[in-house]
This record gives sequence, structure tokens and C-alpha cells, in this order.
Amino acid sequence: MQANTMHGSYLMPSLQHATVSDAMHPGVMTCEPDATVTEVARMMATHHVHCIAVMGVAPEDGESPAWRLISDLDLIGAGLDTTDLAASTMASGHVVSVEPTTPLRDAARLMLTHRATHLLVVDAQKRRPVGILSTLDVAGVLAWGEG
Repeated sequence: MQANTMHGSYLMPSLQHATVSDAMHPGVMTCEPDATVTEVARMMATHHVHCIAVMGVAPEDGESPAWRLISDLDLIGAGLDTTDLAASTMASGHVVSVEPTTPLRDAARLMLTHRATHLLVVDAQKRRPVGILSTLDVAGVLAWGEG
């Protein structure tokens, strides 16, 4: 296999200059907390996504509702046991979030530190999800960002 001599894309900044907003998928696919494994799997398969946000799951400590994420790996693990499990039960308990203006390098470090394949991108002003950043999104910047 020959090495590709093309460098970057005029649309993608290098990893050193990229922010989360340069790489993230805008918009968030969501489900209700009581959605079943089957319903979440159908959403992922239909829309070709690897992560779904569970809307406003209320934490046990009574604080304001928090968003959670279900990755395809979470889904498979839950689906091996039952298809009746609720999304609120199978969702990751700890969601790592970043703002769109966060440097992409910092977001990638957070992914490594927390062993997270997806980060929830949250608008700082409105405190609502605006996108998802995946490890594949970071890889895309490594592959296509200006060298």
C-alpha cells in the first residue's frame, strides 16, 4: 500500500487548531427514559448512529434532570439479557460533556481519561445538548485536518 501524499482538507483545521464544533455531529438523537432496548436499537440502525441521548433522566439525589448516553456497546450489553430494559437503566451513569468551543485536543484527552467513546456537546448558555463528539470524529480530524 502506498502512502497518500495528500494533506488535509481545506474545510478541516488541524488537530492543533480544531475545536469540538469543527468535528462534532450537530444535533442529538434522543429517546425517552422508558424506551426499550428494541426501540433504541431500531433508532440506531435506522439513522446509522452509534449513540443516543436519553432525555432528562432524574438523578437519585433529587437534583435537576440530567442527560445520559446509550452507546451501541451499552445497547448490545443490555440486549443480550433482555429487550424490555428501559433506556434510563441501560444508559451510562456518568456523561462527560464539553462545549462547542472546547479545543478538540482537550476533548480527546477527556475521552482518554474517562474511557468514553462519545461526549455530549452542550451549549453553555442554554445548558442543552447541541451535538455528539465521537472518537471517530476525532480520527477524522487526524486523517483530514490540515497537516
